Amino acid sequence: MLLLHGFPQTGLMWREVAPLLAAGFTVFVADLPGYGRSGCPRDRDDHASMSKRAMAATLTRAMGNAGYERFAIIGHDRGGRVAYRAALDHPDRISHVAVLDVVPTYEVWDRADARLALAFWPFSLLAQPAPLPERLIAAAPDAVVDNAITHWGSSPDAFPAWIREAYVEALRDPAHVHAICEEYRAAAGVDREVDKADLDAEHRIACPLLALWSDQGGLAAWYEDAGGPLGLWRRWADAVQGQPVSGGHFFPEEHPAGTAMLLRNFLTHRG
Repeated sequence: MLLLHGFPQTGLMWREVAPLLAAGFTVFVADLPGYGRSGCPRDRDDHASMSKRAMAATLTRAMGNAGYERFAIIGHDRGGRVAYRAALDHPDRISHVAVLDVVPTYEVWDRADARLALAFWPFSLLAQPAPLPERLIAAAPDAVVDNAITHWGSSPDAFPAWIREAYVEALRDPAHVHAICEEYRAAAGVDREVDKADLDAEHRIACPLLALWSDQGGLAAWYEDAGGPLGLWRRWADAVQGQPVSGGHFFPEEHPAGTAMLLRNFLTHRG
């Protein structure tokens, strides 16, 4: 399986979940392209080098190079967006997909309102033209990380000092900060367009999909008119299961044992 992180994290977010899953699976943990210690793709005018399609292709190719032509993909936050795109674009390669605390990118933007703008500020702020968001992050990377780990519903106790510093350090490199902003610009543009084309063409995720979301966050309440997160994901996938889980947005770091159990059950269920 391949584990993917979100913003403003790196693959270190899986530090306690991955060992629990490794008891029964071969586990790969990657920094997303443009994040952490991964390389930064060259810019394109349409930001497509940091699109979820490009990122999914890079990671799928990397897994093939490691000798795994078919694998499960599990993503939290931004990683969840890459994960479901991999399942759509590479159905022969992805056996299972799990998306943690996300709904499809097109659905986010199509249903965006003041709640999203105020609660999840990176969606709009980091998508602004360069160099404004890059300069803001570079001026105070510690403020970005501190806002996330204290105001996105999770207990700060889930983030020991060394993890906080690792996340801050990952935002000190200008090239990576720019790549991250390019990823958000892609989400606001090309990712939405690709998602919409799939939705219009009724191109669906064929493999089993697990959706988990914070019982304290926006996903638990914002989409009730659509049947909640499961209702939205059923517009995109044929075999959907999932549930809310305890904790805030970063629940894999708050509750690693519980998260690992839910993932393990999903991957081993034969019913």
